Amino acid sequence: MKASKVAYKPVGLALGAVSGALAGAVFKQVWKAVGHEDAPDATDQDRNWREVMLAATLQGAIFSAVKAAVDRGGATAVHRLTGTWPG
Repeated sequence: MKASKVAYKPVGLALGAVSGALAGAVFKQVWKAVGHEDAPDATDQDRNWREVMLAATLQGAIFSAVKAAVDRGGATAVHRLTGTWPG
Protein backbone atom coordinates (compact mmCIF):
# COMPACT_ATOMS: atom_id res chain seq x y z
CA MET A 1 0.00 0.00 0.00
CA LYS A 2 1.36 3.41 -0.94
CA ALA A 3 2.40 5.78 1.84
CA SER A 4 -0.06 8.40 0.59
CA LYS A 5 -2.95 5.97 1.03
CA VAL A 6 -1.87 5.10 4.56
CA ALA A 7 -1.42 8.77 5.46
CA TYR A 8 -4.84 9.61 4.03
CA LYS A 9 -6.68 6.95 6.09
CA PRO A 10 -7.20 9.14 9.21
CA VAL A 11 -8.22 12.07 7.02
CA GLY A 12 -10.69 9.85 5.18
CA LEU A 13 -12.20 8.60 8.44
CA ALA A 14 -12.64 12.13 9.76
CA LEU A 15 -14.17 13.27 6.49
CA GLY A 16 -16.55 10.31 6.61
CA ALA A 17 -17.82 11.37 10.03
CA VAL A 18 -18.20 14.97 8.88
CA SER A 19 -20.03 13.95 5.72
CA GLY A 20 -22.46 11.77 7.67
CA ALA A 21 -23.34 14.59 10.06
CA LEU A 22 -23.63 17.09 7.21
CA ALA A 23 -25.82 14.75 5.16
CA GLY A 24 -28.14 14.23 8.13
CA ALA A 25 -28.53 17.97 8.61
CA VAL A 26 -29.16 18.54 4.89
CA PHE A 27 -31.76 15.76 4.80
CA LYS A 28 -33.63 17.21 7.79
CA GLN A 29 -33.78 20.62 6.13
CA VAL A 30 -34.93 19.17 2.80
CA TRP A 31 -37.58 17.05 4.51
CA LYS A 32 -38.88 20.11 6.37
CA ALA A 33 -38.96 22.08 3.09
CA VAL A 34 -41.11 19.33 1.58
CA GLY A 35 -43.65 20.12 4.29
CA HIS A 36 -43.13 17.45 6.92
CA GLU A 37 -41.91 17.76 10.48
CA ASP A 38 -39.92 14.59 11.04
CA ALA A 39 -38.85 11.96 8.58
CA PRO A 40 -40.56 8.62 9.11
CA ASP A 41 -38.78 5.56 10.39
CA ALA A 42 -39.43 2.28 8.64
CA THR A 43 -41.33 1.07 11.71
CA ASP A 44 -43.60 4.13 12.14
CA GLN A 45 -47.06 2.62 12.24
CA ASP A 46 -48.79 5.88 11.35
CA ARG A 47 -46.81 6.42 8.14
CA ASN A 48 -47.62 4.71 4.85
CA TRP A 49 -45.26 2.75 2.61
CA ARG A 50 -45.00 5.56 0.06
CA GLU A 51 -43.86 8.14 2.60
CA VAL A 52 -41.37 5.78 4.25
CA MET A 53 -39.85 4.74 0.92
CA LEU A 54 -39.70 8.31 -0.36
CA ALA A 55 -37.89 9.43 2.79
CA ALA A 56 -35.42 6.54 2.60
CA THR A 57 -34.70 7.16 -1.09
CA LEU A 58 -34.21 10.88 -0.58
CA GLN A 59 -32.01 10.32 2.47
CA GLY A 60 -29.85 7.82 0.58
CA ALA A 61 -29.44 10.13 -2.41
CA ILE A 62 -28.48 13.08 -0.21
CA PHE A 63 -26.06 10.96 1.83
CA SER A 64 -24.35 9.63 -1.31
CA ALA A 65 -24.03 13.07 -2.90
CA VAL A 66 -22.68 14.72 0.26
CA LYS A 67 -20.25 11.86 0.90
CA ALA A 68 -18.95 11.99 -2.67
CA ALA A 69 -18.53 15.77 -2.51
CA VAL A 70 -16.68 15.65 0.82
CA ASP A 71 -14.48 12.72 -0.25
CA ARG A 72 -13.62 14.38 -3.55
CA GLY A 73 -12.89 17.68 -1.82
CA GLY A 74 -10.62 15.95 0.69
CA ALA A 75 -8.74 14.07 -1.99
CA THR A 76 -8.34 17.25 -4.03
CA ALA A 77 -7.02 19.13 -1.00
CA VAL A 78 -4.51 16.38 -0.22
CA HIS A 79 -3.41 16.37 -3.85
CA ARG A 80 -2.85 20.12 -3.78
CA LEU A 81 -0.89 19.90 -0.53
CA THR A 82 1.22 16.86 -1.32
CA GLY A 83 1.22 16.54 -5.10
CA THR A 84 0.02 12.93 -4.76
CA TRP A 85 -3.51 11.68 -5.30
CA PRO A 86 -4.55 9.65 -2.21
CA GLY A 87 -6.80 7.15 -4.00
